[in-house]
Amino acid sequence: MNRRNFLRSAAITGGSFYISQGLFARDNGDVYGHNNMRYRLDNKWGNLDPARFPVKDCHEMIQDKKGRIFLLTNETKNNVLIYNKSGKLLSSWGHEFPGAHGLTLSPEGTLFITDTDRHQVFKTTLDGKVLLTIDYPAESGVYQKKEAFVPTETTVADNGDFFIADGYGSQYVLHYNASGKLLGFFGGRGEGDKHLDNAHGITIDKRNGSPTLLVTDRTRNCFKRFSMSGELQEKIILPGACVCRPVIRGDHLYAAVLRSPDMGKEGSGFITILDKDNKVVSNLGGTAPVYDNGVLQQMQQAEKILHHPHDVMVDDDENVYVAQWASGKVYPYKFKRV
Repeated sequence: MNRRNFLRSAAITGGSFYISQGLFARDNGDVYGHNNMRYRLDNKWGNLDPARFPVKDCHEMIQDKKGRIFLLTNETKNNVLIYNKSGKLLSSWGHEFPGAHGLTLSPEGTLFITDTDRHQVFKTTLDGKVLLTIDYPAESGVYQKKEAFVPTETTVADNGDFFIADGYGSQYVLHYNASGKLLGFFGGRGEGDKHLDNAHGITIDKRNGSPTLLVTDRTRNCFKRFSMSGELQEKIILPGACVCRPVIRGDHLYAAVLRSPDMGKEGSGFITILDKDNKVVSNLGGTAPVYDNGVLQQMQQAEKILHHPHDVMVDDDENVYVAQWASGKVYPYKFKRV
């Protein structure tokens, strides 16, 4: 299924799901997950008045140093909704990002927003002032027009360098310095392991000392680890899990699984959690992780609590928040660690 047909199909599904969304997350307060990573669901946590604070697709979430939780949506009446941990709305801003997709908090406390409709990436303050705009990288020599650049995610290094994953475009990872100068790129569409297909997310992983880049290869059900200069180091295979961006908190890696066991099955998402050895230890709404002779067996949705989860955010109390795409305009859910 190509992306255009996928989005059209999901839009139709999302509309019908809005009418019957009681079929999902109906057991508010129940506990989900496996082993010692288990969570109690609160599916009312982020609910607001949709007439005043509407959402379309709830794409991504971050938490700032003050504990505030930022939600990015492609609803231009309020692209960013800011909550406290109890789910109270603190403020909102943003009307200019119709394709708002990726939301990243930099070490210096600024935001990076990718816009798939505008084919641009924006660095902003926490209250929405645009500080830097990145257009399609014509200087790379591999992009001939802006439509080939459809950025989905960013990650930011301690020195201010940032990396853009062109996950809906030409599948490159592009490396920029803090001023927005292109320094290099790697990946790109292709069949070999060093290439990417639906490079939907990216993050810097420091858990084992030296920083590396974890990049989503969603249609191939895996994350790929690259050096900071773009050499492939490892594949983390997650059979049946069409993962979104990798999110690291402490020793664990969390990810929303948009669909399972492949991109063709609608309304089949769950959340997966891996330990520092890249072993799946818990699935929220998914089948229990099973290893056979050290090989992870296929995972898939087991409980109808999530439709199309698109991102997770883990707060300072290790609670998990889930933003969903094409899921009947639902607000974020909270899974409280138990």
